Amino acid sequence: MILYEYPFNERIRTYLRLEHLFRRLGELIPRDHAVDHHYALATIFEVMDVAARADLKSDVMKDLEKQKQLLAGYRGNPAIAEAVLDEVIGQLDSCFATLNRIPGKAGQPLTENEWLMSIRSRTGIPGGTCEFDLPAYYAWQHRAPAERRVDLERWANTLAPLAESVHLLLKLLRDSGAPQKVMAAGGQLQQTLPQGRSFQLLRLRIDPALGLVPEISGNRLIVSVRLMKQDSDRLHASNATTPFELTLCA
Repeated sequence: MILYEYPFNERIRTYLRLEHLFRRLGELIPRDHAVDHHYALATIFEVMDVAARADLKSDVMKDLEKQKQLLAGYRGNPAIAEAVLDEVIGQLDSCFATLNRIPGKAGQPLTENEWLMSIRSRTGIPGGTCEFDLPAYYAWQHRAPAERRVDLERWANTLAPLAESVHLLLKLLRDSGAPQKVMAAGGQLQQTLPQGRSFQLLRLRIDPALGLVPEISGNRLIVSVRLMKQDSDRLHASNATTPFELTLCA
């Protein structure tokens, strides 16, 4: 099954982008080739660009505190395993404290590294990191893979508290939803959202054997899914009645 996710607000959209970048970083750093390490460094710069928003760190900390207060309300509930509840609240406390200790924005210490910032200024230029533009960076790429990896892990560790916090918040959000089997009649589905609930994320799973791509749109009142089929180099609407799995996370 292919999983598609659609955020209902800008904050969750930012979290998903960060998660995507952190996942890519986790794939690239353990590799040995210099090209992989080049793109790992470029990914670190992308994370810094996303995290440069002034209120991002504040938003993450507010969400951590909000989740803690929400979960604390379940104490004493006989249907809740207290040990598991305490463990999750402890994780929230740990993420909050670690993030709070970081001065300034996520990745701020990296901005004080002139060598890194000289590379960052060139990565946006097509071919801007050639050896004649950045000979010191070219020399770094010829170091042993283990040496480059130590540097990359040290730089990435400055972003680790943000990565852990975003991962935990998205996990709690995803766990809040209950999957349901739905049917797109004629390749389309429109569903009115329940009043009084604020959904933040839609998750859609569909069988790749169907060869269909979902186009998702939505707001706080309604969600719409249109299934598209790719023929050659273009997409066109499917009119087949198709089953898929839908999860709304609040």
